Amino acid sequence: MHVYLTQLAWSDAVVVAIAITIAQVVRFGTDSATIPNGAMQAPAALVSLALGLAWILTMRAFHTLDRRIVGSGSQEYSRVVTACLSVFGVLAMLDLLFRLNIARGFLALALPIGTIGLLLSRWAWRRRLSRQRARARHLEHVLVVGESKSAVPLIERLLENPGLGYRVVGVCLPAQSAAGDWITVGHRRVEVFGTFDDVCQSVADAGATTVAITSAEALGHRAMQSLSWDLEGLDVDMVVAPGVADIAGPRMMLRPVAGLPMLHIDKPRYDGANRFRKAFVDRVGATLLLTLISPLLAVVAIAIKVDSPGPVFYRATRVGLNNEPFEMWKFRSMVHNANALKHDLMPSNEGSGILFKMRDDPRVTRVGSVIRRCSVDELPQLFNVLGGTMSLVGPRPPLAEEVEQYDGRVARRMLVKPGMTGLWQVSGRSDLSWEESVRLDLSYVENWSIMQDALILWKTVRAVLARDGAY
Repeated sequence: MHVYLTQLAWSDAVVVAIAITIAQVVRFGTDSATIPNGAMQAPAALVSLALGLAWILTMRAFHTLDRRIVGSGSQEYSRVVTACLSVFGVLAMLDLLFRLNIARGFLALALPIGTIGLLLSRWAWRRRLSRQRARARHLEHVLVVGESKSAVPLIERLLENPGLGYRVVGVCLPAQSAAGDWITVGHRRVEVFGTFDDVCQSVADAGATTVAITSAEALGHRAMQSLSWDLEGLDVDMVVAPGVADIAGPRMMLRPVAGLPMLHIDKPRYDGANRFRKAFVDRVGATLLLTLISPLLAVVAIAIKVDSPGPVFYRATRVGLNNEPFEMWKFRSMVHNANALKHDLMPSNEGSGILFKMRDDPRVTRVGSVIRRCSVDELPQLFNVLGGTMSLVGPRPPLAEEVEQYDGRVARRMLVKPGMTGLWQVSGRSDLSWEESVRLDLSYVENWSIMQDALILWKTVRAVLARDGAY
């Protein structure tokens, strides 16, 4: 991992240098190295060098090379964007306070070029890292410490998602376990290296780089403190599972209470500025998309009308925010009496849970099969987004009969507007089980952010082009 981080650091420096060079050449010309810039009349090349060093140092100050977030997606990109905005924000204040009069055109070019370049570079490096991790390279070796009931779910998650960058090398269980035993998780066997008292020795024996504790209460506060001290000299990270699933860092905060670190979990916030920002992005995005794709919508509407009898649009009742029903618009992709035929097809249902789905549904028309593969049938939902009943990104819009069967946990999906796309869309779509789609929707609801929405929209374009799980 050290080699990868070094390469990433050099890549950041090259991108910053290119961005500043382009801004300097465009603003001052090709022979601009000695042209005075600012009130100090410093050569443009010297100003560019100072800006580049400040930019790189700010990136380091915001820990954009922290190995715990590199390759993680939204958190990594968020730190990069925050660092870029911070360095230019500070520079703007200094320019105003001390009247440096640095050419604003130069800065106006350098900031967007550099920020976009850094994000694209990090995205490319992340893709490369994912491919290398799939070949078992640049992985953190994890020793899991905890009781079976808490250790096994974590091991399952890590085994199912190798792209996360963790490889489970062993587990330490309570005192009744013996070194040399094995536990079976899925189709894999995981070696037991000993008990809670053998963690430090087990780290060496297993070659672990990370210790993941899943049963802090079983280990005890004093033992946790001693273990953290013992691991300091081993260059090993120690992570503690909070016991609360699918809640991300922004809602969690450690605060000392009477000398003990207490994990405070804030409530998810969907009102106020967050709600306004999401609504603004939805309305503007839907308006722009409808303007761009209006010719396509007209062509599809004509094709549906010619292909089979019935209306162009299919309007289905779905349940939205706060369990309010609404009419969801789609292009009709099935025969006109599709709902009446559903009962006869129930024996062929391939869905899990309370979802009905068939890979080769006989009710789908010829045009319908085409627009489904390309997800064009979903585009009229942009009118729902404009009307405020749906969002560009959110949980899958459920049927009323589905909502009636929700338990208290699943009902949390209804805290936000349903979306045209979401985590379920970019993670397999129709190939997902009911349980997995629910877990992804709940994860979105608990951890919503603008940056996450942007990433999901980007991944949706890729998923639609690749036609992953569409039928």
